[in-house]
Amino acid sequence: MKQFIITALIACCFVHIGFSQEFPTMKLNAYFDTLEQNDKFMGTVCVSRNGDDIYTKSVGFSNMEAKARAHQNSRYKIGSISKTFTAVMIFQAIEQGRLTLATTLDNYFPNIQNAESITIDHLLSHRSGILNFTDNNFPSWATERKTRDELLKIIADGGSDFTPDSKTQYSNSNYVLLSWILENIYRQPFQEILQTNIITPLQLPRTSFGRSETDTVCHSYQYFDKWRIESDTDPSVTMGAGGIVSTASDLNLFFHALFSGKLISPNSLVQMTTVTDGYGRGLFRIPFRNRTGYGHTGGIDGFHSISIYFPDDQTAYSLTSNGANYIINNISIAVLSATYGVPFEIPDFTKVNYTSTDLDKYLGVYSSSQLPIKLTVSKRGKTLVAQGTGQSPFELKTSGEHIFRFDPANIILVFEPDKGTMILKQGGGTFFMKKDVE
Repeated sequence: MKQFIITALIACCFVHIGFSQEFPTMKLNAYFDTLEQNDKFMGTVCVSRNGDDIYTKSVGFSNMEAKARAHQNSRYKIGSISKTFTAVMIFQAIEQGRLTLATTLDNYFPNIQNAESITIDHLLSHRSGILNFTDNNFPSWATERKTRDELLKIIADGGSDFTPDSKTQYSNSNYVLLSWILENIYRQPFQEILQTNIITPLQLPRTSFGRSETDTVCHSYQYFDKWRIESDTDPSVTMGAGGIVSTASDLNLFFHALFSGKLISPNSLVQMTTVTDGYGRGLFRIPFRNRTGYGHTGGIDGFHSISIYFPDDQTAYSLTSNGANYIINNISIAVLSATYGVPFEIPDFTKVNYTSTDLDKYLGVYSSSQLPIKLTVSKRGKTLVAQGTGQSPFELKTSGEHIFRFDPANIILVFEPDKGTMILKQGGGTFFMKKDVE
């Protein structure tokens, strides 16, 4: 069912949307309060327009052990959003005539397999073939500081997965190498280049590479019966692939500056936003309903992040999290729905214990004039199961009285057993279904 129904529902959701006449601050605050009260999310979100914040919300703790609450200026590791910063600095160096997209890797690291055939462009767009070094038992050594020579050996020993430019495959190794190339070009540490080229010109005081000994960067957590502190990857390991720390507000300022021509030329921005096989150069194309945004996601230790910029209306959205027990994409949909005047719901985490007999009233085959498929609802013991025509079945979780959900596809089913009807919700779409008469 996953592929067919998801495609069908998304296609039905492309309708015109505009800015909300009045931002639903109170409802969105209630949404995040609900997530926090149910141990679903800790972090900060920020929406900006024309470079000015129009909504920001922080929930949870920046440091649970010290009982320090998160706030707008709390600093989070942003993981792979760091790649966008690194890509921008590479394009700045290109505009300064220090290298080109066609410059080959053997000019800097000839010991990398296929270095003579791998270009800067291939590194930026994940088409180098270089093995992703974080696939190499990464958690066992990521917290240890690594010298360039040590990490370069790990990357070089990994070899190549495919011939350069023959396909696209995400690899953190590409952006670590780009970080070192910047250091070679400018003859400065990566953090100093970042400070000079981006942080100081844009006045981003809460953005930096790594953390200092006295820094108050958030701790990160994973939820297993309770929030448990996560490991702390050393920034020497991730470099410009994932070592930057920032805030949601600073990220929005960075993306607004990038798309406003304050960092690179329009031609360089076109290069960054040109997508091949799903990847740009330091950016992804990220749609929301009928709008197209550009940005990046990030994940490291227990941190999660996402930044999206919509050029058409100069709107930026960023999420920085140090603890997530909920689908981040659902949170982003809720915030963007609030931003663009689309209805969204506050999730209900009420736990309802159903017996196998309790589920009988939901069983049956449901159809709708809005959808080209039927949905069969059955049960396995005390678990409700749904299956679309010709698709694989999937198990549903309870989410309240008469409410069930399938989180991987963002599906919510709301039953009205007395009427023999059911409402299917997904990605902002609402579809009314009726049980077939047997």
